[in-house]
Amino acid sequence: MSASAPIAVRADAPAVLELPPAHLELTWRPLHAQDAAALHSLLETLESHDHLHTRHSYAEVLELLTGPGMDPEQDGLAGFDEAGQLRAYALVEIDPSDTRVLCAVLRGGVHPGWRGRGIGRAILAWKEGRARQRLAASGTRLPARLAVMVEEQARDHRRLYAAAGFSPIRWYSAMRRDLRAPLPQQEEPDGITLTRWSEALDEQVRLTHNEAFTEHWGCGPQSGQTWIQRPSTFAPDWSWVALDSGRPGSEVVGYLMSGRYDQDWSALGYTCGFTDAVGVRSAWRGRGVATALLVAALTDYQDGGMEYACLRVDTANPAGTGTLYSRLGYEVTHGYVMYSVEI
Repeated sequence: MSASAPIAVRADAPAVLELPPAHLELTWRPLHAQDAAALHSLLETLESHDHLHTRHSYAEVLELLTGPGMDPEQDGLAGFDEAGQLRAYALVEIDPSDTRVLCAVLRGGVHPGWRGRGIGRAILAWKEGRARQRLAASGTRLPARLAVMVEEQARDHRRLYAAAGFSPIRWYSAMRRDLRAPLPQQEEPDGITLTRWSEALDEQVRLTHNEAFTEHWGCGPQSGQTWIQRPSTFAPDWSWVALDSGRPGSEVVGYLMSGRYDQDWSALGYTCGFTDAVGVRSAWRGRGVATALLVAALTDYQDGGMEYACLRVDTANPAGTGTLYSRLGYEVTHGYVMYSVEI
């Protein structure tokens, strides 16, 4: 179908969204914010059983259900057994900030004891149908996408999405750096001053982020409203800003935002400081700004008693940051794949 066709036509949304069939022996209703504890418990079971490298904290689950633009009662589905235990869930989330592609992110899972009955296929059909409805109602002229992120090792999950017509389109590498190894000695680049992240600099950091990531696949500009919705994992004491010391007003030319994901450490088998994002304005690239920011963060992680520094990188990143991280001693540990249906 032509990409110029109206989204209402391209999305091919179902007029009626069917619930999973009764023979699956679960009772279905919309998700509520009050389901956060039950959903957190289900996710803990799923993530442990599937040997995933990440875990959801209760705070992250609550943010998922109550974040801006999220209406779980419209875009979420919960399946309960006869005892009232949550056994399956589905969520559809759309980020309206990307001005190039309107992306619907699909989430969901089934309790290990209830797998092999067709529930996974049923909730995937529900998620896809709801996502297509959301896209059709958006009225956008943009290309659109249904997307799901899967750990590379999760073969069963990957087969499920492939069988439903999703295709792998992007690969990401999780990397870590052993903080027991000596850290590089990095001088501040000429004309640059590094300072701790602060609320006073945050709007400039947002604008720097938007410029630094303008060429990055899947990264749309952040509005002021979306930018300030920081997750509970944000670690301001491990976050840095690079300033142009030669200009009045000290313009922000680069930044590094860190996160602290304590809930992941038992699954990983080690503690780590996580670099969520690092970006440099195009005019300042090639001067060592990103390296200086990373070394500052590595020092923070080390001083904080962390065993490793961790991050995730797009393997097709046009800035070549994977090479930078390798030079600093980062090594790939595992991978993620994005599966999509392009609309």
